[in-house]
Amino acid sequence: MTPLADPGAVAEANRLVTYHGAISKVMTAERTSLESGLIPVTAYILVSGAECFFRHPEMAVAIDAAMPAEEIGRAGRYPGSRVNAVHLWSIANIYLTGRKVLGMMMPERDDPARTASLLQFWERAALAYRGDGHAQAWDAGLELHPYDDGVVATLLDAVVAVESAADRAALKRFNATVMNYLFLLYFDTRVGTGDSGPYRLPDGRVLLVRDFYRLGPSDFWWSDVAEGMPYGNLTAAMVLDGVDLRVNDWGTSLTTPEDYLDHLVGFGLFTTDPGDPVSRTLRPVDLSETDAIVAAVRAAQSTLYRRIAAMDRDEKIRCGAYVYFSFLRPFAEVAGIAGELDWTVPRDSVGPIYDMLRGIDGTNTGGALGEEPYYLPYA
Repeated sequence: MTPLADPGAVAEANRLVTYHGAISKVMTAERTSLESGLIPVTAYILVSGAECFFRHPEMAVAIDAAMPAEEIGRAGRYPGSRVNAVHLWSIANIYLTGRKVLGMMMPERDDPARTASLLQFWERAALAYRGDGHAQAWDAGLELHPYDDGVVATLLDAVVAVESAADRAALKRFNATVMNYLFLLYFDTRVGTGDSGPYRLPDGRVLLVRDFYRLGPSDFWWSDVAEGMPYGNLTAAMVLDGVDLRVNDWGTSLTTPEDYLDHLVGFGLFTTDPGDPVSRTLRPVDLSETDAIVAAVRAAQSTLYRRIAAMDRDEKIRCGAYVYFSFLRPFAEVAGIAGELDWTVPRDSVGPIYDMLRGIDGTNTGGALGEEPYYLPYA
């Protein structure tokens, strides 16, 4: 059974379904580059959505029993933690995507109590993660400040001035190289990188904090290509001058002007290795190491690209669906029960559902989505 904090299951489910639907409808309409020529992104999102619909409410109950959602959310308020904005957005919205696809096909499985339970877990964790009374960056005018003054001060203490065009160009290459690698490692998904900010500084400049998650070997079985990576997690502190910065719930920066790194005036690099999911220590990484990091990243990315290109469609779907289905995993890791849960995917969707979803390809077109609710409420 799935416990429910509020006995009004339909009303509580509809409150949260409506809330997420209104926001995700706009964000989805603005999204670009969903499908790639290498990876069947739409198919694996749909497969993962089906698996989340079948399994995530009960998994969240088990996680919550081991550690309350509020404590898990608060544990994410430190660099390197994947209890972050995009994982929170995803545990609500990937489930709701699965419900959107399967709810009308399998109405007997579309239980408002299960939906309410999972979304309540999300809400409790999200409010604690932010700690400012808002559940998402969307509600706060696209501002995301999980890191407190002490963390910000630690980051700023190790920031060095970026004064020459050559240094700025080198840091831009470093940033682009690591981001492109993580995009591929996470199967054409941006969740390997997470931004937060703007942290406003007294001199009028802003600090953008960018976390690079799990560059090396992890539970992604294809990440063994990165055995030579010198660091698992990196955090960049970027001081920007003359930039209007906002950060959305996908951990993506929206800036004016768009070429924000041309306005980079200070930079610091840190690691939170070793990867304890609860207690971390920020350690500065000397910027003289960036060339070695870039070399390791390029070598891993080249090998990874060849490996993915050699996969058949079902193996690509399996990998991508695992990335999305395991958005709940960092919460289980903080609670100490990740090893007790089954992360196999696909599992419950195997059969006619998987056969239907595996062949679907999307497009890269955005635009208006019509007047109907993005996620239908319960009647």
